[in-house]
Amino acid sequence: MEVFNNAFITLQGHWLGSFCLNLLGYAIIIIPAGLLIRQLKKSPKVEKGQEPLYSFLRLCVHGLPKDELPVKASDGDGATSLSPAAESTSLEFLLQLTFCIFGLQVSYVTWGVLQERIMTQSYDGEQFTNSQFLVFVNRILAWLVAGIYICSTRQPRHVGPFYEYSYASISNTLSSWCQYEALKFVSFPTQVLAKSFKVVPVMLMGKVVSNRTYPLNEYLTAVMLSVGVSMFLLSKDDSSQLTTATTFAGVIILAGYMMFDSFTSNWQSELFKKHSMTPMQMMFGVNTFSCLFTVGSLLFRGEFFTNIGFILRHFDFAVHAVILSICSAIGQLFIFYTIATFGPLVFTLIMTTRQALSIILSCLIYGHVLSMQALLGVGIVFLSLFLRAYFKSFDKKKTAPK
Repeated sequence: MEVFNNAFITLQGHWLGSFCLNLLGYAIIIIPAGLLIRQLKKSPKVEKGQEPLYSFLRLCVHGLPKDELPVKASDGDGATSLSPAAESTSLEFLLQLTFCIFGLQVSYVTWGVLQERIMTQSYDGEQFTNSQFLVFVNRILAWLVAGIYICSTRQPRHVGPFYEYSYASISNTLSSWCQYEALKFVSFPTQVLAKSFKVVPVMLMGKVVSNRTYPLNEYLTAVMLSVGVSMFLLSKDDSSQLTTATTFAGVIILAGYMMFDSFTSNWQSELFKKHSMTPMQMMFGVNTFSCLFTVGSLLFRGEFFTNIGFILRHFDFAVHAVILSICSAIGQLFIFYTIATFGPLVFTLIMTTRQALSIILSCLIYGHVLSMQALLGVGIVFLSLFLRAYFKSFDKKKTAPK
């Protein structure tokens, strides 16, 4: 028994072992739930029963029947989206745009700074190391925000089988874990640049999952991204600081992040097309399963109450974790509002400048030093992101009806 406990502790201390234990913790929930769903799908009582319990189970495994489908809403809160240029004055338009820029920048820049603070700096000499617990805190706050929003606004009826959110939840949870875990091995600027590179696996996953085709300019910007990120990752710091070193393990974890995140976005896109749910319904459904998976995994590993103890010992960590989670959840609301009001092009430009600002602040606050090759790589990456946004805008104008 002691040998088993020692092996278990050793696994928890290594990133690959921790990843495998996370998967095992998810499997303990997924396998029985999958078998139950399989049986419920065959049950005539679930399909035709009128009692509240059967209605709930039917929504979970079947969704609403075709004749109960609601009228598709035009945006995330069930209201008709109006063009700001047509329905608001120039001053109102400017105020709305300023509101979106401010909200997105403050939410995600703060989120980035706190993310690096939590995962790379100690609290009274004690280091926080459990990425899974941080994912759990993020998801429970996002779940609460989405639930409050849905209860306080008019939403269309939910029609898709609820269990379908679990696929996006697993990949989203794993991508978030990889994102936090990577900071143990790579610098925050490296993480940000690698996240910009996820356009490439998203395109590949889109081809596999949805059989999508992409125009030539998207392949061009993908190549530019590859060159820029490669230049950054292969650059050598002029100083001897180990904090800016890129390790092989960090690169592998970031590759995992991009793979899982690309699946999440493509699967969610398919669900939007298939069931026409609102973004907040998606946010609530995905985070419902994410809370179950993360807390189940933490309990399985015996780490849930250990991390609660860390919170009780370090009040400043609790404050940082809560603010981090609030910024992430509020940032999601700003994402939905910005895209609905100004479209994806403006949103992409705002978030691209946010990434640049996050890298600058990280270097100033945490002392990262970038070589000239790294700076050139950063420049190529952001140039490719701006070109990508421009090409998308140009293609829309070219295909718009006259």
